[in-house]
Amino acid sequence: MRIAATKPPRYKCGISKACPEKHFAFKMASGAANVVGPKICVEDNVLMSGVKNNVGRGINVALVNGKTGEPIDTKFFDMWGGDVAPFIEFLKSIQDGTIVLMGTYDDGATKLNEEARKLIAELGSTSITNLGFRDNWVFCGGKGIKTKSPFEQHIKNNKDTNKYEGWPEVVEMEGCIPQKQD
Repeated sequence: MRIAATKPPRYKCGISKACPEKHFAFKMASGAANVVGPKICVEDNVLMSGVKNNVGRGINVALVNGKTGEPIDTKFFDMWGGDVAPFIEFLKSIQDGTIVLMGTYDDGATKLNEEARKLIAELGSTSITNLGFRDNWVFCGGKGIKTKSPFEQHIKNNKDTNKYEGWPEVVEMEGCIPQKQD
């Protein structure tokens, strides 16, 4: 009698379980210190990563169509040496029904002002008000949602608990985003 090798099933983006119908699988990670960039994957499509060379210091953002799961745009905004104004303009331009995924790399908070934090809070974030220098943060929300997003992880930069010299450990998150219904 031959026993067939059983390989564990592989789910989209490598998440631990399949998403229900009318949901999009996602997995994301913040950057590791100032060395490894963040990674954002939706529906088995790696939208942002160091390998794709489309991530950068600050806040990395991927926009996805809430109905189709198709990628719309990816950008990063340097919140250490850059200017917050282009980030605010970008946040204001996001269309209703868009899924918004964000991950920090290196430092995502120094240049954030009240207006930028308010716009991110309107996407469903609760941690953005407390995001500080070199904190690690990943968030998935949506333009036009009226609730707080369940998809958010935040680790404070704390020299007593940091995993890396000067930086907290990577924060990772996976889940299933409900498809936008009309």
